[in-house]
Amino acid sequence: MTKETLFKQGAIWAFIAVELAFFTIAGDFLSTSDKSFMDFDNMLLLLKQSAPIGIIAVGMTIIMINGNIDLSVGAVFALAAVVMLDSMTWPFMAALGDWAIPLAWLFALTTGMVLGAINGFIVWKTGVDAFIVTLGSMLGYRGLVFMYNGEQPTSHLNWTLVDFAEAQFLGLHTATWFFLVCVLVLWLVMTRTVHGRNAYAIGNNREAAVNAGIKVGPHILLNFVIIGFLAALSAVVFYSESGSVNPNDGMLYELWAITAVVLGGTKLMGGYGSIISTLGGVIAIQLLRKGLGHIGADTETVNLVIGLILIAVLILDRQLNQKGKQELRT
Repeated sequence: MTKETLFKQGAIWAFIAVELAFFTIAGDFLSTSDKSFMDFDNMLLLLKQSAPIGIIAVGMTIIMINGNIDLSVGAVFALAAVVMLDSMTWPFMAALGDWAIPLAWLFALTTGMVLGAINGFIVWKTGVDAFIVTLGSMLGYRGLVFMYNGEQPTSHLNWTLVDFAEAQFLGLHTATWFFLVCVLVLWLVMTRTVHGRNAYAIGNNREAAVNAGIKVGPHILLNFVIIGFLAALSAVVFYSESGSVNPNDGMLYELWAITAVVLGGTKLMGGYGSIISTLGGVIAIQLLRKGLGHIGADTETVNLVIGLILIAVLILDRQLNQKGKQELRT
């Protein structure tokens, strides 16, 4: 592992340590709450709240390592949630009782995979940049969300689902377990499989990957199916507890996910990234949001601070990349 790689992977965890120290100290002076910022229950809740964006972010990491991006995940998230909740009200589903739950999950996850496959297929067969393709699908899929139920909220509260979503095992909530399992599985995929190695190769140099015999098109298609699945899984986890989705839900999720991935050190141009570092990026963002709220900052201030930090990270990454290129020339 090079010094640059070690720095990138360690920087996010050092930043998290600084956040914890700062908000713990600042909270003693500025917070109106009696609880310490690092209260154990507070940290468990933070992990649970990180899950919806975090599940999407680990999928976005693979896409960005590949040298692509997916701006449609927020719309896919909302549409999968609508399908899950609405399907449980269909007559044949209602007749199944709680046995309809796994079918509703299957419908939602299939929806996400199909929408992801559409994105991947267009990117593969047309050669159009994924940014443009998914920008268009973001608008199109969001339109389907609004059309599905006449711009009205879609609601169906199932108490079996609620009990499942609110359950805890070893002190961790259901959503947290889903998030951590996704991190583990995708870390194994990216570090222990041919698919993971190919993702880095394609992101580094797509032409060289083609010459090496890697089937770039199908590989990219599969990665878009994966992120579509994860966006839908995020919706399944979140809306199993809330039971109601609005047409605007999931907006800006793509930006939060991309921010977490970039904070974790993944290159926007592809070829480098880490699932574990993305986990750190997700936690760092949630710590900022929760910490700034803990000391009384409003939403606008939170967004401003995270935006400034993201810009600083991108500038630092650019400087490191330029230094690395200069060292290669000498």
